[in-house]
Amino acid sequence: QVQLVESGGGLVQAGGSLRLSCAASGRAFSTYGMGWFRQAPGKERELVACISWSGLSTYYADSVKGRSTISRDNSMNTVYLQMNSLKPEDTAVYYCASTARRWSWDMRAYDNWGQGTQVTVSS
Repeated sequence: QVQLVESGGGLVQAGGSLRLSCAASGRAFSTYGMGWFRQAPGKERELVACISWSGLSTYYADSVKGRSTISRDNSMNTVYLQMNSLKPEDTAVYYCASTARRWSWDMRAYDNWGQGTQVTVSS
């Protein structure tokens, strides 16, 4: 099973940018679909973006579309989430997760999760 470790979170002012990274262990990383999710206090966890095993297909939630880019480097076993023009409502714990389905925007398909990284956007 792939182990996932997120990094790159922090405190940023509104309008700023952050790049989250998710490093994966295990040989099968390049066969997994990957996703970034977030959970704000008092709210349900939601999909932010996902990327297919090959990196050729991506999907974004409407709330981040046009402001965020998901990418992956299978040679480095890493998936990234570049977030620009951050807003206070982007404040949340961000999680990366993997699915054996190679690509899915259904959170229920993801069965392997990292520990999360906090993103706080100040106004």
